[in-house]
Amino acid sequence: MSTPQSAPASNSKGPVPLDWMPGLMQNAKFDLVSGFIIFLIALPLCLGISIASGAPPISGVLTAIVGGILGAVLSGSHLTINGPAAGMIVVVFGVFMSLADVPGDPTTGYKYALAVGVVCGLIQIVLGLVGAGAMTNMFNLSVVHGMLAGIGLIVLGKQVHVALGSSAAKLTMVQTYGQIPAALGKMMADPMLQKVALIGFIAIFIMAIWPSMGKIAPVLGKIAKLLPAPLVIMLITVPLAASFGLDKKYLVNVPLNFMDSFVFPDWSKIGMGIFWKGVFIYVFVASLESLLTASAVDKLDPWKRQSNMNRELVGKGAANALVSFIGGLPMIAEVVRSSANIMNGARTRWSNIFHGVFLLLAVAMIPVVLNMIPLAALAGMLVVIGFRLAHPKEFAHVAHIGKEELFFMVATTLGVVFVDLLWGVIGGMVLAMVVNLMRGVPIANLFSAKTTIETRGETIVVGMQGAHGFNNYLGVRKKLEKLPLGKTVTIDFAKATFIDHTVRDRLNDFKNEYAAKSGGKGGVTIQNTAHLQASSHHEFSALVSAKA
Repeated sequence: MSTPQSAPASNSKGPVPLDWMPGLMQNAKFDLVSGFIIFLIALPLCLGISIASGAPPISGVLTAIVGGILGAVLSGSHLTINGPAAGMIVVVFGVFMSLADVPGDPTTGYKYALAVGVVCGLIQIVLGLVGAGAMTNMFNLSVVHGMLAGIGLIVLGKQVHVALGSSAAKLTMVQTYGQIPAALGKMMADPMLQKVALIGFIAIFIMAIWPSMGKIAPVLGKIAKLLPAPLVIMLITVPLAASFGLDKKYLVNVPLNFMDSFVFPDWSKIGMGIFWKGVFIYVFVASLESLLTASAVDKLDPWKRQSNMNRELVGKGAANALVSFIGGLPMIAEVVRSSANIMNGARTRWSNIFHGVFLLLAVAMIPVVLNMIPLAALAGMLVVIGFRLAHPKEFAHVAHIGKEELFFMVATTLGVVFVDLLWGVIGGMVLAMVVNLMRGVPIANLFSAKTTIETRGETIVVGMQGAHGFNNYLGVRKKLEKLPLGKTVTIDFAKATFIDHTVRDRLNDFKNEYAAKSGGKGGVTIQNTAHLQASSHHEFSALVSAKA
């Protein structure tokens, strides 16, 4: 998951905003403006993600409407924006393909996948109620980055074809990239496809250059802050498509009557193993991405509010069950829209609700305008998003942490791209555990960590003994969450023999969260690491016993 930009420092002033109805009265002028801007960003992206997933264009908009309204009301977070995401395209498309009645035609698996989404939502509710919100602590961070990079490469390759006026729906990934030159040749020979490709190129160019407009000229930077890139793309490409007289097959097609948008699940494949594999993948990826996003957005929150991760699962589950029942895609808390929400001055969950209301008004009142949007423009936006997920700097950052972390990330990426998302992640996790075993983690210590807690007046000493890796951190985290606030907490590594990168990064998160929750009283320090060797110069690289 790419790290969102930092929020402006000016937002950090003032008391913590109120929530619920008092929060509406207090912060409406901020949340309404941000909600409208996020609506402008979300609308074209929702349409594009739907089409890339093999679903009707309106399905992603339904997801953002229900996620924005119901999801925000039940959410455990304050500033996240719910909706369909590029990170779920590969997951949804894969489930569609696996359930399709016609091999190679994902649209014939759509209604069956809606049933998968309903079950996914119900399971997420149960997971939230039983306290599974801490599940993100179970995963190696480099494997998660590898999963997202793999998704990005798949989205990038598939959408290049759409931006050129062709399709890669039935192609393997090797074929998808291998046939890009053929798609370019076909475009060069067809005047209509040349017009389509021009629109796709314009979208790619604007999405790529828009974040850097301020470096080109300060005035352009101010314009870029006022007008989000997706809106600018729509303002340019919609009139251009009309002037080109593009065929309808190159344009969005949403129902003119909003009530015709609703499609209901087909439950006839619920007894098949492939159905339940789809449920597992939906639950795994949607829950993991949502919780990771909520955690990332908490770090950007100017008031450092902490999300209730269990409630976050319940909220996403309820919204997923409902939207899948009426024809929508699975939703997550989406990191780019959420960070943009903060950058635009949002203060409470009402910005999420407002963005959902604006989307509802748009599809109900101006469907004719939506049907003028060229598919190539939506594909161009997704090409850039896919590239950002798999950006070389993401691999360079992980390589800086440690060679072994880069190995986990690359292996996971390749597995996701060339095998399967689920098996790619499983393979990455297994490799990471094997490497941890090779670096000194005893088999008996693989899933349980030795941790002691001792209270000395106002000081609490947490003794980390033996080996600590991502695979056994969950139990440690549960103990840390039970510590009373406002104390001086010392995490002592004197008897530790190994701490991997994921654990060090998670402990730093706990350090910041504890300080925020304690309101400046008390804090967390980490000590006695001198006997351990760092695997790289990165501040959170793995620490290995010098004797190993």
